[in-house]
Amino acid sequence: MTSIEQIPSLCIGIVLFPNLTQLDFTGPYEVFAKLPKVQLYLLAETLEPIRSDRGLTFLPDTTFAQTPALDVLFVPGGPGINAKMEDEKFLNFLKTQGKQARYVTAVCTGSLLLAAAGLLQGYRATTHWRSLDLLEMLGVETVTERVVIDRNRITGGGVTAGIDFGLAIAAELFGEAIAQGIQLGIEYNPQPPFNSGSPQTAPAAVLAQVTAASHNLQEIRRQIVQRVVTQLQTTNIS
Repeated sequence: MTSIEQIPSLCIGIVLFPNLTQLDFTGPYEVFAKLPKVQLYLLAETLEPIRSDRGLTFLPDTTFAQTPALDVLFVPGGPGINAKMEDEKFLNFLKTQGKQARYVTAVCTGSLLLAAAGLLQGYRATTHWRSLDLLEMLGVETVTERVVIDRNRITGGGVTAGIDFGLAIAAELFGEAIAQGIQLGIEYNPQPPFNSGSPQTAPAAVLAQVTAASHNLQEIRRQIVQRVVTQLQTTNIS
């Protein structure tokens, strides 16, 4: 059996952008930071502070231009994906890193960014339940599961699924014993007070309320996705 000491150091890059959802990346980050022999990079176009959708601010430590070849490319989601789905420079960075990364991964609507970059075509993947249809529009086979692993593509569902996702990555990289030790160390033993964490189990009134509250954002996103689909089709033809 290969010991931890014999395993080469791994590079995990977390892509940051304005208006991301902080738990999308801080959940996995908590797991990643406890992995042995891992170098974590908080990546952004510049080293300017990044403000989350709820006002928390984070400091990137590496620019896109300075990013080394990554073993794991990880993209979180959030309202800020709307702008990034049509940001050619941003998508080109994902394409470049995604072509050589050992694992190409995302949580929540970060999957839409991977798909916009052409990195999920031919793969099964998941995203936040409100955006599953949009991911399908981008030519991805969608799966309603907490974490989906299809070869070297690993995607997580909405927001809190990031912890499950992080533990799945830990198991892929270092084995289940390491992942289980991290799970115990962070006492990840969820016992939600309500059974409304999924559209399949939430009361109808709650589902209707949450759906209505995000309607405008989803419609704007749908229009963006349609433009992205058209662009991808044009690129494939040419």
